[in-house]
Amino acid sequence: MAAAPGLPLLLPPLLRAGLGRPRGGVLLSRVWMTRPTLAYAPIQERRLQACNIHTSPRSLAGSQSASLHWTGERAVSVLLLGLLPAAYLYPGPAIDYSLAATLTLHGHWGLGQVVTDYVHGETSIKVANTGLYLLSAVTFAGLCYFNYHDVGICKAVAMLWSL
Repeated sequence: MAAAPGLPLLLPPLLRAGLGRPRGGVLLSRVWMTRPTLAYAPIQERRLQACNIHTSPRSLAGSQSASLHWTGERAVSVLLLGLLPAAYLYPGPAIDYSLAATLTLHGHWGLGQVVTDYVHGETSIKVANTGLYLLSAVTFAGLCYFNYHDVGICKAVAMLWSL
């Protein structure tokens, strides 16, 4: 691709660094992902026009599960923001078990994202996910055991603050 004289002066620094050029490869092909592209006006006008292209074709964007999962994560986070003051103001078994469930779910989803981002290979992913489910089950069971047989989460945090 030959550039017209004077055109490199018009390009933003990211394009001059090579980030605006199309890349090849299986993962960046048009089947998997479409990238935003830049269309150049004639040299006489010396304008750069940007055309937005959606990042996923409509034929591949049929599922709403990722959107619902994201909404669920945000709902649990907001619920935790409300439970923390409620645990301080109104400690009791209902708040203790609600904290046990929401803290476990929040931690499970957070560590699930770590597994998704950093664990590679089919067997490694299966082992990591099994370990994650086991850790989440043990965490929830341990918190419920602590709530039933000991002072509970709210009272334990209050005792720590009183030290």
